[in-house]
Amino acid sequence: MKLLVTGATGKLGSKIVNVLLKSVPADQLAVSVRNPEKAEKLRAQGVDVRQGDFDRPETLEAAFKGIDRLLFISADGDTETRIRQHNNAVEAAKNAGVSFIAYTSIANAQESTNFLAEVHKATEEAILKSGIAYSFLRNNWYLENELSTIQGVLAGAPWVTAAGNGKVGWALQQDYAEAAAAVLTGDGHENTIYELSGKLLTQEEIAAAVSQVIGKEVPVQQVDDTTYADIITQAGVPDFLVPMLVAIQKGIREGSLEIESNDFEKLLGRSETPIVDGIKQLIAGIEK
Repeated sequence: MKLLVTGATGKLGSKIVNVLLKSVPADQLAVSVRNPEKAEKLRAQGVDVRQGDFDRPETLEAAFKGIDRLLFISADGDTETRIRQHNNAVEAAKNAGVSFIAYTSIANAQESTNFLAEVHKATEEAILKSGIAYSFLRNNWYLENELSTIQGVLAGAPWVTAAGNGKVGWALQQDYAEAAAAVLTGDGHENTIYELSGKLLTQEEIAAAVSQVIGKEVPVQQVDDTTYADIITQAGVPDFLVPMLVAIQKGIREGSLEIESNDFEKLLGRSETPIVDGIKQLIAGIEK
């Protein structure tokens, strides 16, 4: 059985590949990457490195040839671009004869009002239409997404948010990576949906967890969207990213990530890493 991971040089993809290499012979694992030169370390380990460009469907079909099970990591970019690229990938998988797709989606993708959900809803629908057996890995929110906020706190800033009382199911990328690897290599995951969510926490609760780790109080500054945009702009966030980050806060405030689930435990045989332990890991990485 031949497995392939797309986006294998990205932050999540590289973690997934590292997990897979602990249980899968390297010659049974392939990766599809836009720039193969960035995957030379994997090639040196015996991984089959293939060139696949989401904007060039013919390269994807060639990359997916002979692959039984595909782990399709969602691409980056604007909504229109991502939907086009994702459709290319699904069509290429169908043409190449792939028998199973595990796709990294978002919490509650089909009903979500989160601005990021449009891409994932469209991609899930494309996979369903293809007739290929699937597993939708509906990832809630990476704890790593809060790195810049945690860095600000370490520098003495408050925890600034426009998310109100909205709750988030944060978990480490490593937990999501291990769950994805379990689905790609395991049995009985055909035509399944996993809502991969950590324990639901408010902004005050995650700030309290950071406070516990660093040993000093972390004040929370709840602001409106306009003020939030001003603050992150002054902090040096590029202008093109500001509307996206404001929309994320709005989506959290409106409850788009408030999805309770024990699917991590189903897939990993354990709960996700406790939030305090996850924060300790992130801070240790910052301080290296």
